[in-house]
Amino acid sequence: MCDGLGACIGECPEGAITNEHREAAPYDEVHTISKMVANGKNTVIAHLKHLKDYNEKEYLHQGVEWLLANRDKLSFSVDEVLQAVHNHTKDTCGCGTNGPKTKPQPMHHHGGGCAGSAAQSFANVSASSESMVSGKSELTHWPVQLHLINSHSAHFRGSNLLLAANCVAFSLGNFHSQHLKGKTLAIACPKLDSNKESYVEKITALIDDAQVDTITVMKMEVPCCGGLLQLAQMAMEQAKRKVPIKVITVGIQGEILESNWV
Repeated sequence: MCDGLGACIGECPEGAITNEHREAAPYDEVHTISKMVANGKNTVIAHLKHLKDYNEKEYLHQGVEWLLANRDKLSFSVDEVLQAVHNHTKDTCGCGTNGPKTKPQPMHHHGGGCAGSAAQSFANVSASSESMVSGKSELTHWPVQLHLINSHSAHFRGSNLLLAANCVAFSLGNFHSQHLKGKTLAIACPKLDSNKESYVEKITALIDDAQVDTITVMKMEVPCCGGLLQLAQMAMEQAKRKVPIKVITVGIQGEILESNWV
């Protein structure tokens, strides 16, 4: 039951996952649960709990209605399923017998299933933790969106390229002074942007034609952002030259979680 997140793409060491581009039919809860019941009661319970957790009331209602209408054909008790789902309360804070482990975070389902789409608020962070520094822009060229840049532009030749996810600059108060300074820039969103094949071609041209010295990939910590590093690595595989790639992972509250050469 793939939710379309895509976090597994590029991570499977056995090469068992491939991309297929096609028009997908709209999600159908009745069809889904009618196939799922063959896997048994626990699978159905887990599925309905998931719908309840993410406030998918309409899908939950459809699933329950189908179970009730077909209860005589099923190998398990529908009443036990409904009781388990009715008593289920989502443990958002990691509470067990030892009490809360982490601060509760609001979760919202956004159809595509990406965990990185969950809304979070940092409004209660104290003012003392805010950066009050105002600095100048270190941007040296335009455009910066990867679809729009010309990889043969003079400013890219021999430069250190910063390939950043769209959200990075909005998460880091010191993005210009600490990360963009002295680099050329290209930005992209590995989840929402279309025609990613052209991204691979652009990055390959930056490596071979513009002969960039290094590539720094800055991505957010959310799983769907990992595709940006994958695009850079795919371009490196196709390029004639080899250049060092550094990956920097940014937390959604503006902290650097990881910085290393790959």
